[in-house]
Amino acid sequence: MIGTGIGVGIVGLGGMGNLHARSVSELGAEVVAGADLVEQQRRRFATEYGATTYETHEGLVVDDAVDAVIVTTPNRFHEPIAVDALEAGCHVLVEKPLAHTLESAERIARTAAAADGICMVGFHNRHAASMALFDEQHARGRFGDLTHIEANYVRRRGVPGPGSWFTDPELAGGGSLLDIGVHALDLALYTLDFPEISEVSGVARTTFGTEEEYADPDGFGENWDAESETYEVDDSVSAFIRCANGETISLEAAWATNREESMAFRVRGTEAGAQFDIGDTNLDILEAGTAGCDHYANVALTGDSSLTGYEAQDEQFLATIAAETTPETNTIEEALIVQRVIDAIYRSSETGRATQLAEVDLEAEHRARIN
Repeated sequence: MIGTGIGVGIVGLGGMGNLHARSVSELGAEVVAGADLVEQQRRRFATEYGATTYETHEGLVVDDAVDAVIVTTPNRFHEPIAVDALEAGCHVLVEKPLAHTLESAERIARTAAAADGICMVGFHNRHAASMALFDEQHARGRFGDLTHIEANYVRRRGVPGPGSWFTDPELAGGGSLLDIGVHALDLALYTLDFPEISEVSGVARTTFGTEEEYADPDGFGENWDAESETYEVDDSVSAFIRCANGETISLEAAWATNREESMAFRVRGTEAGAQFDIGDTNLDILEAGTAGCDHYANVALTGDSSLTGYEAQDEQFLATIAAETTPETNTIEEALIVQRVIDAIYRSSETGRATQLAEVDLEAEHRARIN
């Protein structure tokens, strides 16, 4: 199996940590270590995987059995864990986003550039069946030149709740944009092959987090108490991104807003368009033609429902380690570009003006910074 002989340590043993642990185990890797501040989590993890557990990551990254580290902690702690793991010679997979701030993300990137191990970032929706279908059709030229992407990750009511790390700007770095909007943004930039970006405009809103009468029909935020904790992060963001070659991206991200929920991802091309839900299995292709008479053609492609983005992403991580090559996807350079655009959206919201990035090749600038 692809992960045979690779010892994996998980830092952060909550839901995401366990998801990755199960995934890499099924791919043949051995989960040898775990770290979490919560003793109960450590005990459960040790029992399930027979793994050595640590209260903090410092002991885990120097454990001789650990070849690769997967980081699933709150955003603020991505940097110290990833940096220590890379400096210890481990391979690293960091859950999205790369970090809680652009400066922190850049420090991880500099460390990764000098490290022997690889560093990848957890944007699993690139590997979902819907995106795999799109990539193949796009490679065949079916869509022509891509012109615009509408990217949505919108909950009608889905604020994690005051008191969680998600709503603490010191731990998360931001709200709905850094939590769920980052998925839609990364997928849009990935679809356009990370084009040069000229201008970013955005508005971040904090509307619902302080409401005592916040309606939460699904109980997403559990015990809501608007006065118990501070809430200083965005619960919705609207953004528009112009690329140097004319492509554009419109982004809607929300934990809560008075509209229908949506994870719709729509791609416009000169020859055809595509639409699917982020992370979903199926892909719809929208075309028009003149054969016989002028007509519309809607083609539905049904993907393999057993293909999950998380499993495919973890497989890429383990395969890259096994082959001793550099990553071809989910690279730290790409994640740094995503982080820069997020930073630009927040800066645009603060200033009330578009953030100009004209004539800046973000990937080349990144290489110049870390070399």
